[in-house]
Amino acid sequence: MNNFINMNMAVILAADFFAGMVLGAFYFIGLWRTVRQLPSIKSPAYLLLGSLILRMAVVMAVFYFIMGTGHWERLASAMLGFIITKKILTYRLGPQNAVETVN
Repeated sequence: MNNFINMNMAVILAADFFAGMVLGAFYFIGLWRTVRQLPSIKSPAYLLLGSLILRMAVVMAVFYFIMGTGHWERLASAMLGFIITKKILTYRLGPQNAVETVN
């Protein structure tokens, strides 16, 4: 019986890790797309603020849902997936050709 509980918890933690990876992809790809749109937008401050509020609201709500009633280990697993996705996307999307600076 104890082995079943451990296996069940391992599956839950793996699902939380995957959910954190999906959440990280949502957050950082959304950020990347927002930054790429800034030069063509009339009021970039509204775009940045709106994007930040939307991304943070979704991330915080999903993390709260994952944590449930005080399961910090589930939250830690999801946050680990979130951080690993950030590292992967930073490497994949990395520094593009630098924008020319105005002298």
